[in-house]
Amino acid sequence: MGTEAGDGELAATLRRIERAAGTLATASVGRMDETLPWFRELPAEQRSWVMLVAQAGVRSLVEWLRSLPSSTDRNAGGPTDSPQEVSDEVFAAAPRALARSISLQQTVALIKVTIDVVEQQVPHLAAPGEERLLHEAVLKFSREIAFAAARVYARAAESRGSWDARLQALLVDALLRGDSPDVLASRAAALGWSDAPPVAVAVGRSPGGEVAAVLHTIYRVTRRLGLEMIGGVHGDRLVVVLGGVADPLAATEKLLAGFGPGPVVVGPAVPSLDSATDSARAALAGFRAAPAWPAAPRPVSAADLLPERALAGDPEARRSLRQDVYAALVRAGGELLETLDAFFAAGGVLESAARTLFVHPNTVRYRLRRVADVTGFSPLTARDAFALRMALTIGRLDPSAPVGPGTGH
Repeated sequence: MGTEAGDGELAATLRRIERAAGTLATASVGRMDETLPWFRELPAEQRSWVMLVAQAGVRSLVEWLRSLPSSTDRNAGGPTDSPQEVSDEVFAAAPRALARSISLQQTVALIKVTIDVVEQQVPHLAAPGEERLLHEAVLKFSREIAFAAARVYARAAESRGSWDARLQALLVDALLRGDSPDVLASRAAALGWSDAPPVAVAVGRSPGGEVAAVLHTIYRVTRRLGLEMIGGVHGDRLVVVLGGVADPLAATEKLLAGFGPGPVVVGPAVPSLDSATDSARAALAGFRAAPAWPAAPRPVSAADLLPERALAGDPEARRSLRQDVYAALVRAGGELLETLDAFFAAGGVLESAARTLFVHPNTVRYRLRRVADVTGFSPLTARDAFALRMALTIGRLDPSAPVGPGTGH
């Protein structure tokens, strides 16, 4: 068993260290002030916290030395391993806010300064004949207290990660509900969000596991790309809000490793977080409809899923196909709708459509190019033709759709 301070080796040394505890702590803080420029810039309150930790560290050194196995134990074949690990309570003297103000690297620098001061005082602190033993013990103690600091910072980081994950989930919930801009702004500010335009939302399957770890994987990549990021896991879905993203689809492609298997859908870019609800709803609607297009690219734009979204009952997709495609063709006139109907009825064969319309194939080809210019969808592409046929159907079924020349209705 280890000896008590009053009965075995280092007993006299322990009493000397206890008496010098205050002086050692003051000398350590003075040395920090001399050698660490960033320490001098700390507010007085935080410097006082460091003093408390230094005093607690000296007391912890005394307790740790008491737990050292004695030479009698070692000679008798007793335990020779290091004594009990240093308690994390050393750092309990300072508020948790200190861990947010001073990095782990800076804390290790403070520990090193304190240990250096104690080492320099070994000749004065150690009782005759105990200098070597104290010097070796201080070196071992410095390693143990550094491990204790790492544990404290790891727990603080884990706690912050869990708290940030909850805040991010609340903000994503607010986006999906369409809460007021004031609510979005306050929750985004709590997360340090810089509203860098444009903003877009990506939705995919969550890879599973701890939410904080899932979000951290995405955060590492977005930080490397210089983007803002807020995310949340909702059931099996991972929702990621990206800020300052000029090309949302290209940026999301770099984040795919952070998503689980299955489709990843990207909503349209919007000017700011205030209007990100539109992007989020489009991305979610696209994610629900994506299974209907097994060959969809990954990631895929929500706009490329308009037909599937409309079939799945997304009112915004129906509105877009009706107003932006069908109504645009109606307004353009020029027999575009008639030509499109004939082209589809002919199975996409230009010559057959031309015979039906009693025009030259080049006329049909010209009109189809006009359709692409007006709507953004080319009838000569299978996916675009699908969207156009869906737009024609929805536009003619909806009595609110504008009707103009060339509709045939």
